[in-house]
Amino acid sequence: MSGKSALIYSPDFSRYSYGAEHPFKVQRYRLAYELIQAYGLTRIPGVRLCQSRPIAEEQLLTFHSPDYLARLKEFSTAEEPRADFRYGLGDTENPVFKGVYDWASLGTAGTVEAARLVAEEGYDFAFNLAGGWHHAHRNKASGFSYLNDAVIAINLLLAKGKRVVYLDLDAHHGDGVQDAFYDSDQVLTISLHESGVYFFPGTGFENETGTGKGVGYSVNIPLLKHTDDALYMKAFDEVAFPLIAAFDPDVMVTQVGADTFRTDPLTNLEITTHAYSYIIRKLKALQIPWVAVGGGGYDIMNVARAWTIVWAIMNNTDLPPALPSSFIKIIRPLGFQHMMLLDAMHWADEDDRNRALDAVEKSVAAIKKTVFPIIIGKYGQTSGK
Repeated sequence: MSGKSALIYSPDFSRYSYGAEHPFKVQRYRLAYELIQAYGLTRIPGVRLCQSRPIAEEQLLTFHSPDYLARLKEFSTAEEPRADFRYGLGDTENPVFKGVYDWASLGTAGTVEAARLVAEEGYDFAFNLAGGWHHAHRNKASGFSYLNDAVIAINLLLAKGKRVVYLDLDAHHGDGVQDAFYDSDQVLTISLHESGVYFFPGTGFENETGTGKGVGYSVNIPLLKHTDDALYMKAFDEVAFPLIAAFDPDVMVTQVGADTFRTDPLTNLEITTHAYSYIIRKLKALQIPWVAVGGGGYDIMNVARAWTIVWAIMNNTDLPPALPSSFIKIIRPLGFQHMMLLDAMHWADEDDRNRALDAVEKSVAAIKKTVFPIIIGKYGQTSGK
């Protein structure tokens, strides 16, 4: 591999606001960048710090409909609040604020640039902090997401003849990405997420495996609340890792949301940096050209810690478990008392864990029965290309 990696970051990522009461806080990007800087991770040889290039509407139209983009643009410039629930715009979940189109385009442009650097300039890894808007649909905003950056970037990769794995580690099912490629055998989508039985967006079950040519190319591992580190690693090791290795894609796109962490205020999983780091290291070991995008995370210190870990592992750098003193000086006035980058491995309470274990084993068995014969049967003995 080339030894080149790109971090996509701009101060503009933190210029906008979903509103004071909204759980999504754009300050997470600045905090993550400050921690990455405090560890010296932008000064590693081969690392390039990049900003997004402007994105043309033609690229957005590779997924989104013209009428939806027109309404998003219109609302973005309005002086007063606007709403159109046909397009998912203007409710408490997806507020319309001044510059919302520019905000969404900025994050999408970062993911497209990351994909371009990997596909055209030979970068091994590119990480767009402000990506990961996996709930946006062709004609509708959803789940804080206005433009689906991953779909648009994957469409760019497909146009270049690449086969892609999309792995979603967010606590919420990557429904918008799954839907976009549900009938394709050129994109293998894998999502590990909290079960949609009781959790947004209410999708992502084992029987959602694709249609037409795409049968077997959509993979879902729904996790019960209280799934802990060991169970999360088990699900990854028994399903995601062998499928990715067998499919052997040209490019891997990974949504690395940090809302799986046990202290996240919106979710019910019990993951820590232990399982998160383990999975990122396993992905790095595959040596597949890799585009990473941000995602969920509503405890912004969890986000900063998680994405710093991702960037360090991508760049073969081991970090001390304690936060740098320079970063602690930044977060203390903000009210954060954190001292550690890394968490100890966590085990859920026995009764909760047993229920979660039963669910993981049920999901693994279902996927091995329905998906493995298609993916591993077809690709397992060859390069798949």
